[in-house]
Amino acid sequence: MTHSLPPTSRRSFLRSAAAIPVFAPLARVAAADDESYFRLVRREFPFSEDKVPMNAANLCPSPRSVADTVTELTRDMDHDCSFQNRGKFSGLREAAREAVASQLGVTPDEVALVRNTSEANNIVNAGVPLGPGDEVVLWDQNHPTNHVAWEVRAARYGFSVKKVATPKRAESEEALAAPFLEAITPQTKVLAITHVSNVSGIRLPVRRIADGLAGRDVHLHLDGAQSLGAIVIDLPALGADTYSSSSHKWYCGPKECGVLAVRAEHIPRIWPAEVAPGWGGDADPDPTGARKFESMGQRDDPCLAAMETTAAFHAEITPKRVEQRVLQLARSLKEGIRDMGIPLVTPMADDLSGGVVIIEVNPDNQREVFSRMYDDHGIAGSTSGGFRLSPHIYNTEEHIQRALGGLKALRSRIV
Repeated sequence: MTHSLPPTSRRSFLRSAAAIPVFAPLARVAAADDESYFRLVRREFPFSEDKVPMNAANLCPSPRSVADTVTELTRDMDHDCSFQNRGKFSGLREAAREAVASQLGVTPDEVALVRNTSEANNIVNAGVPLGPGDEVVLWDQNHPTNHVAWEVRAARYGFSVKKVATPKRAESEEALAAPFLEAITPQTKVLAITHVSNVSGIRLPVRRIADGLAGRDVHLHLDGAQSLGAIVIDLPALGADTYSSSSHKWYCGPKECGVLAVRAEHIPRIWPAEVAPGWGGDADPDPTGARKFESMGQRDDPCLAAMETTAAFHAEITPKRVEQRVLQLARSLKEGIRDMGIPLVTPMADDLSGGVVIIEVNPDNQREVFSRMYDDHGIAGSTSGGFRLSPHIYNTEEHIQRALGGLKALRSRIV
């Protein structure tokens, strides 16, 4: 296959293609009722109705606009992988950074585009100065990359790790925040928590926790793998010092890109995990802000560029409307589960949860429930924390009812 466009025209075309996804049908019905609107959103995703994804907490399909951007830019790079042709990717990457930063409420200089949440968590883990006598406080529901990673580093550098549990049936933000604030000591240098748990569905009251740390020299790191793309994120309002997330989950973006946001005042004191060409000529980094955390050598440039298309997709729907839809679907699912008498792990209240919905399942039957929900009822979930369903904007109310029908059929294997 050959390209008919001359290089200059092709660059202009690709620049606009990466920035402006085609959502004309969505724009025309923006004022329509939610079900009609989100049925059109569902059409942007190419999955089959035979096997419906309801596991956004692990991996989401990308809308066609994002996948097409990755495909077209990859085709263009494979057609001409010269420095001259690839030069455009620097501008595309910066446009993506600006779009993501805008949705987080921070400046582009405070955003690094890394590979996933795991890498972002480990950059913070490896970069914050710690040594003997220091203490790191963790939520015991953190993902291993924000949990075990700290223990591995503690074994090497001699600081201590303290794990905090929250009430299993918490009914208020205060009850969730109190255990963390009570655990802080004069030795605590880092509090590393998770915005929404992937094993319980609990949403932590981050602002309340941040306020409780006021006046204490404690770095607050927030793992946002289950919040970016599911609920509105305003990082200054949340009060975290660093924030990590992935593109491939709720953000519905390319499959190997993540976000690390670092408050400007903390960028100089956090060491990078990797140093590659692009860093600079000595131990002092160029004044490029959080970009110093993405000096990793060769990257998948089309993937990075497609983050702008991903941000545009969310902007078209609006993050607020995405959040409302996610909470609506999760609420419908939780109410149906509750009415069947199946025990929920996840709180019912919207302000204490997000899109992750987890039920208690007899451990001996978890794999069976997981498999039969997919094989017999066409619903893809997860065994995390029990049995986990995580509906997103590509899911419909019909999907929710199908999932509830499957759970009802399997009730005797669940409780």
